[in-house]
Amino acid sequence: MKRRQFITAAATAAAATTAACAGKDPAAAGACAPGEKAEFRWKLVTTWPPNFPGLGTGAVNFAQTIEKCSNGRIQIKVYGGGELVPPFEVFDAVSRGTAELGHSGAYYWKGKAEAASFFSSVPFGLTATEMNAWLYFGGGLELWREVYAPFGIIPVPCGNSGAQMGGWFNREIKSIADLKGLKMRIPGLGGEVLARAGGTPVALAGSEIFTALQTGNIDAAEWVGPYNDLAFGLYKAAKYYYYPGWHEPGSTMECLINRKAFESLPADLQEIVLTAARAVNDTMLAEFNARSFEALDQLVNLHKVQLRAFPPDVLRLLRELSQQVTAEKAAADPLFRKVHESFSKFQKGVAVWTRVADQAIVETRAL
Repeated sequence: MKRRQFITAAATAAAATTAACAGKDPAAAGACAPGEKAEFRWKLVTTWPPNFPGLGTGAVNFAQTIEKCSNGRIQIKVYGGGELVPPFEVFDAVSRGTAELGHSGAYYWKGKAEAASFFSSVPFGLTATEMNAWLYFGGGLELWREVYAPFGIIPVPCGNSGAQMGGWFNREIKSIADLKGLKMRIPGLGGEVLARAGGTPVALAGSEIFTALQTGNIDAAEWVGPYNDLAFGLYKAAKYYYYPGWHEPGSTMECLINRKAFESLPADLQEIVLTAARAVNDTMLAEFNARSFEALDQLVNLHKVQLRAFPPDVLRLLRELSQQVTAEKAAADPLFRKVHESFSKFQKGVAVWTRVADQAIVETRAL
């Protein structure tokens, strides 16, 4: 199945229905009332705590949009991480058909396919808007589907948290030496880069972070950003909040679709599923941008969190180590190399536009 079949057809054939179901066309919204009898009853498993702000609620919105826009022909039960399967078994659950849908982040699956990290976020990589540009118009989505094809999964973008924060720390990071021996919750390629810098990456589900940080089992942790970090109360477990999120400059969330289940749907329902994912991909990023600045204000001014920037020499080292890690993986894995070449070429090109457009505007506002 080609991207043109998945996306162009979905955008043209189902956009009006999605707009109605999303509330953009109130006059047509009545057409989206759930039907009396479902033709398909699906399960959606997630990596997130149930109804967790932004991430968990984004998965719920995805399911509800499909139900409404299909007139109830597809009904979906959403499971938070650990309710049906553990948070880090979402990929396997969708692959084997335990659930028809999953919602997670692709970098959690690098143990299955090294190239998976590129489709979520990689250190010093693309921003959220650049990621969408690469996925939809730069060949990224086709590569993503190639990577997941052996597992019987069709991936689609289904949300983005935007630029993340560098994390919560129980000690200050003043120099490269402060990374030595640092035990930090950090996934994906970012964790491998930290290891190269002398730290110890730890894999933890989001629901486990607070306790691990509070008890001292870890020295630092990254989760998402102010909106989600405030919801988890991480400010109660660590006092230093660092930026920028060098490891995740624009994190795409994914919808995992079991291929056999998807192909069992008639064409109109296939289009609804794909178009609903695009709608959530857009609205989740808007929600994170709208809520994160409010949450950051609370963290700093109400809870007296100490907001700090990583020193330039620390960021330079981490960038160099990131380049080493990706270069070595590209040399060892042909599929990783193929994705890396596409990603890097696109980043080099789009960076020129980002610099003279978005970055220039931000700098102008500071004059």
